[in-house]
Amino acid sequence: MYLLACLLASGCCRAEAVKVWSGGISEAAPVAHQTLMDKIIHQLGGLVLGSVPTMIFFVLLIAAYEALVRRPLDRTLAERRARTTGAVEQARGALSAAEAETTVYEDKLRSAKAELFAAREQRMQRWTEDREATLNEVRRSTQDRVKSAKREIEESAAVARTQIETMSGELSSRILQAVLPAGISLAETGQ
Repeated sequence: MYLLACLLASGCCRAEAVKVWSGGISEAAPVAHQTLMDKIIHQLGGLVLGSVPTMIFFVLLIAAYEALVRRPLDRTLAERRARTTGAVEQARGALSAAEAETTVYEDKLRSAKAELFAAREQRMQRWTEDREATLNEVRRSTQDRVKSAKREIEESAAVARTQIETMSGELSSRILQAVLPAGISLAETGQ
């Protein structure tokens, strides 16, 4: 197989390659084979020699690419990555600062609400105390008026009793005089 590939690569005619392949190699085949190998090696040497300038050009092209494109591109990408990372870190810092400020604001708001609630409770307590004091004062004054009215009623009742008692004797004598016949006196009836 190797021999067939070498024959085809060397450019010998197809008929010779088929002949070699089919086993129709004569006594002169080792010599022909040697000559064929020399041709192949000679052609390979020429190809390698011809490709040296291409290889040199390729190496120079890679070096130029490294110097002109890749290094500046890597620098730009590194700078961009640093800026992006810096911006992300700055944004994170701003977010945490905003969260801290929000927490402080919420604490202040909570304490202000608590103060307002406490002030409202104090106001309500003062109003309740003032209302209770006013109610107690009104109750006291009402009780004093009720007591004085009771005293006045009792005094007027006592005056009325004494008047009734004093008048009852006089009234009973008038009734008796009106009821008794004209000639009988009160002294006589009392006996």
